[in-house]
Amino acid sequence: MEIKASMVKELREITGAGMMECKKALVQADGDFAKAEKILKELGLAAAKKRDGRATNEGRIFSRLDGNRGILLELSCETDFVAKNKDFIALGEKCLDIIIEKNLTEITEDLNLCVKDTIARIKENIILKRFKVIEAKDDEFLVDYIHESKIGVIIKFSSGGNPALKNNEKVKTTTFDLALHAAAFAPLYLDRDKINPEYLKEQEEIFKKQAGKLDKPEKVIQGIVKGKLNNHIAEICFVEQGFVRDDKLKVSTVLKNLGKEAGGTISITDFLYFKLGT
Repeated sequence: MEIKASMVKELREITGAGMMECKKALVQADGDFAKAEKILKELGLAAAKKRDGRATNEGRIFSRLDGNRGILLELSCETDFVAKNKDFIALGEKCLDIIIEKNLTEITEDLNLCVKDTIARIKENIILKRFKVIEAKDDEFLVDYIHESKIGVIIKFSSGGNPALKNNEKVKTTTFDLALHAAAFAPLYLDRDKINPEYLKEQEEIFKKQAGKLDKPEKVIQGIVKGKLNNHIAEICFVEQGFVRDDKLKVSTVLKNLGKEAGGTISITDFLYFKLGT
């Protein structure tokens, strides 16, 4: 069968493969588009296998809010150039579509095949490193924020039994600022209660050893240790951190003031934080 240029062009538009690859596939498939596309996909998967192991230190963080669900996803690649490529960005969005459509909570073969298909077109190693799903109840709502495609945050807020509060303009502004705050300050825990007691005990012992080197009375040393521990908690706990817009106010105080102004109660119940490569 004669393989016309228009056929090669059409197959290239469908698959994104090179002109010569498309022509060879059509010749091998005797002009059958479905067979030719399968051949190219098989070649693409082989090409993807060859790229396994290449360092993927660049990439993007993607987020999606879908009703009461929020998703953060990290997609990595070899170069910053590819991280800005429209096909790479489309891949991240397609992965989010699949996660939502199939209600996934872990990486599946469907997602991996989607990635390998894009590797065949882009010719660079790509890895779907991770994704997490966060779900909100009826009186909760989600706010997301992506910073320069490298940091992603989703915050889950409780409206204290009054779902209408999420539509309050002050609530919208402040909760977005709190998502921005999390991106800037990378909290490890929501509050003190979420910290492993063993970790706190370990930190306290470290501070005791440090303070023990000072020539101070025991009561003073205890005060120093307590102060150091409280400062450390304020650094790693979301609600204890100084607010990004006014570091004289703790995040917990900002939430309390916001509730008063909005006529209800606003609190943070959970959050997700992704940083590219960590």
